[in-house]
Amino acid sequence: MKEIYDLGQISEEIIKKLGSAGAQKSSCGVTCREKHEFNYTSGDFSLFRTLFSTSLSISAIKDQKHGAASVNRLDEDAINTAVADCIAAAEASEADPAWDIAPLTENAEFINGTLEPDVELLFERTRELVDTIGKKFPKIVIEELIASYSVSHSVYANSNGVRYDSREGYYSISVDFSAHDGDKASSFFYSFALTPTLDKPFIELSSIEQDLADIEKQIDTRPVEGKYVGTVILAPGCLGELLGSALENFASDPRILDKTSIWIDKLGKQVASPLLTVSLSVKDDRLAVTDDYTSEGFRSESFNVIENGILKHFLLSLYVANKTGLDRAPNDGGACIIEGGDKTLDEIISGIDRGLIVGRFSGGQPAANGEFSGVAKNSFIIENGKITGAASETMISGNLADLLMNVNSISKETVCDGTSILPYIAFDGVTVSGK
Repeated sequence: MKEIYDLGQISEEIIKKLGSAGAQKSSCGVTCREKHEFNYTSGDFSLFRTLFSTSLSISAIKDQKHGAASVNRLDEDAINTAVADCIAAAEASEADPAWDIAPLTENAEFINGTLEPDVELLFERTRELVDTIGKKFPKIVIEELIASYSVSHSVYANSNGVRYDSREGYYSISVDFSAHDGDKASSFFYSFALTPTLDKPFIELSSIEQDLADIEKQIDTRPVEGKYVGTVILAPGCLGELLGSALENFASDPRILDKTSIWIDKLGKQVASPLLTVSLSVKDDRLAVTDDYTSEGFRSESFNVIENGILKHFLLSLYVANKTGLDRAPNDGGACIIEGGDKTLDEIISGIDRGLIVGRFSGGQPAANGEFSGVAKNSFIIENGKITGAASETMISGNLADLLMNVNSISKETVCDGTSILPYIAFDGVTVSGK
């Protein structure tokens, strides 16, 4: 990565400028990124490009008033404008003693992933994936495929003397696809993987191969009969989305600050099945990503949000933690990990009389109380302990809080896409509205 900016010097100058403008406390994060990208569309490689970008975010506390600003340029004029905007935002805000910044502990430099790309091998792995899909899954049509390598250099600094310098580089592959047989077609699906190396073929990463196989089976679908309350198995990708919605609704800054969370008084109490432990990890050898420090300047630590069904932490910023007297989250979100259970997916399916395996959920944002309703897409029908066919789009509904309490089983199988590790989970008590 060729760098034209001295990020360390820029961060130091910004902290000085904010102090000179009257800020008693301040922080900044500055990043340069470089991305090499291949695009494959309409049966051919259509684009190879290299992208460069920069970003700057700053915050200041002046007379207990907080202001923030961000820009995507690092020239002197842009920096001066951002500083002025930040100070103006602080001066216009309400004083609040809950605003603060991270104290100095131990500064550090971090290197993660691969810092120099092998563009030739990236192209070969991409072409290999296209060829493999064509041979193994002839009914699959690739709508769009993007293979890329991204490298970044970031510096965080604050007026307490905190300084972190981080460099990281990763490869990624994303594929949008559908299956076709004559005039019949499945709905589209999306697979993704992030990896620090190109040691393995892309087809072996994440759930890419399984997703392709499943979508080929979904060209011919049939409706679910009738309306019933049954068991729904969420595939890892779908599980991650609904779990994220649950944590956003019940454990995040705004919900705790305005006391609208139904978990507001549940710390140390059961909010999920004892089968469920949800970890937010900052480093795991199975993952590509590493989260060394938070956006607020604290060293990141892994933690369990939910441990054996017990709520251990809210996902709070320093400000909301100070405001409420609760603990700050040890990281900014980390990588979500739910370890595998004691049953294979086939064993779980064999114990279900009537239900669905849901690959994708399409619905609006769940209500504050967790109520959700939407369309189960890329799904399979389970009857008498067996998969009996692909389901046409079917409505499912329920409550996220109830869902977490009603875990039936967790699969031994897990999917790691480089950013998370998730199993299949079967939930009881979901309403399925067929025809």
